[in-house]
Amino acid sequence: MLDRLPPEARKELLDLAPARPYVTGSVLLRQGDDSRHALIVRATGPGAPACVKVTAGLPNGAEGLLGIRVCGDIVGELAALHGTPRSANVVACSDLYAHVIRSGDLKVFLSRFPEAWLALSNTIADRLEWANQRRLDFTGYSVAVRLARVVLLLADRHGRAVETGTTLGVSLSHEELGMLIGARKDAVFQALSKLRKAGYITSAYRSVVIVDDAGLRRFAGSQD
Repeated sequence: MLDRLPPEARKELLDLAPARPYVTGSVLLRQGDDSRHALIVRATGPGAPACVKVTAGLPNGAEGLLGIRVCGDIVGELAALHGTPRSANVVACSDLYAHVIRSGDLKVFLSRFPEAWLALSNTIADRLEWANQRRLDFTGYSVAVRLARVVLLLADRHGRAVETGTTLGVSLSHEELGMLIGARKDAVFQALSKLRKAGYITSAYRSVVIVDDAGLRRFAGSQD
């Protein structure tokens, strides 16, 4: 969101509210809550990670991971704009700051900066495209290919170059990766093992590094 705004609009948006600190594991927004503010996610310092996960509980008690948001992203905007209850939880995956923007202030800001409306619309459209692509992947690809495709998408959006390749830029467990691709934890473990043996990635606790980007992209485009 912030990257889509011109400097003047970006400064005014952040000046609407001071940044508040949150520690890893903090619940920033809670599903079903009637609060009416939005949050702008910020890092605690240069080079520091800033990541939140968006989850939703199901009637049967299961939980789904809907997406990952990072520094500069807006969360909670739908409730702030439409006055509806929160549709998901937002939980900090790292220590971070967040600007808590009240609903009225956000609406006035958007009315003052038409380019901000466009930036927000494009942000929401990107998220819908992500969700639609995941639904298509569920029906057309194996777990290993679905995992490869999500790993590449995360790396393309949030990744960081390291000595051995590219990290995802976010820390996710096997269970959380499974939520993103619609697979059980044991199936994710087997898929990661397959990608490691093929030499496409290395992985450790809550960490995946792409070491053969071209090979992984070829695999992600296959039917496995």
